[in-house]
Amino acid sequence: MKKYHNVKNIRFEKQFLLITVDGKDYKIDLRRYSGKLATADDASRMKFEVTPSGYGIHWPILDEDLSIDGLISPAVRKAG
Repeated sequence: MKKYHNVKNIRFEKQFLLITVDGKDYKIDLRRYSGKLATADDASRMKFEVTPSGYGIHWPILDEDLSIDGLISPAVRKAG
């Protein structure tokens, strides 16, 4: 299976998803991508699965799926 992305360090701060993809850090405003995730409680947000290929992230409790490419393409790279 082809590995699309190496996804690490998924965490949340308020409405932001902080994620490391292929060695680069991103801070993504979830309000732009998912109202469910932006307003979900921490316990629901932390129940996620990264696809084995690194193509996407799935939150089974919230029934939400986001692609890594869709998240990082327009995202501003996290400073420092």
